[in-house]
Amino acid sequence: MSGEPQDDCLFCKIVEGHVPATIVRETETTLAFRDINPQAPTHILVIPKAHHVDAATLAAEAPQLAADVLRETQAVADEEKLESYRVVFNTGSGAGQTVWHAHAHVLGGRGLHWPPG
Repeated sequence: MSGEPQDDCLFCKIVEGHVPATIVRETETTLAFRDINPQAPTHILVIPKAHHVDAATLAAEAPQLAADVLRETQAVADEEKLESYRVVFNTGSGAGQTVWHAHAHVLGGRGLHWPPG
């Protein structure tokens, strides 16, 4: 069920404190932590604390929470002093989603060319 913690979800385990992460920001509804496999000098994930399988589901089921996640991407960029940055939501395995809990990647600290790979 969306919103409820999932026993088999890595990010739910991070939210619950059962799996360690380098947390950089936390609000009542979101958690931001460094990616363990960074693709840029700054690579931080911003997740809703409530479980939603992907960005599309999050937007449909909890639009205010989706807004919280997006607002936190800006807060992370500000704290990391990123003048330019990219926010990426991978939705579905074909787009590269590997953890089935909605999350935004905040990438910065180097040139990010378009189109991405």
